[in-house]
Amino acid sequence: MKLNYYAETDSLYIDLSEQPSAETREISEGVLLDYDAKGNLVGIDIDNASSKVQLKKLILSKLPSKVETIAV
Repeated sequence: MKLNYYAETDSLYIDLSEQPSAETREISEGVLLDYDAKGNLVGIDIDNASSKVQLKKLILSKLPSKVETIAV
């Protein structure tokens, strides 16, 4: 899973899978869900993210995996 924030468009994309998106559905204004060809959720796109989610703080709790940070 990857979280990517794009400051120039104020959008946050959460990659849940490496599968390509085949269909996108808007579930509320500016919140889009991407699905693969089998109907599995593969990503979440949030437009105007700074007004919808708290971007300054990210808490990861009890994840059974390695966490990597890429600084820009």
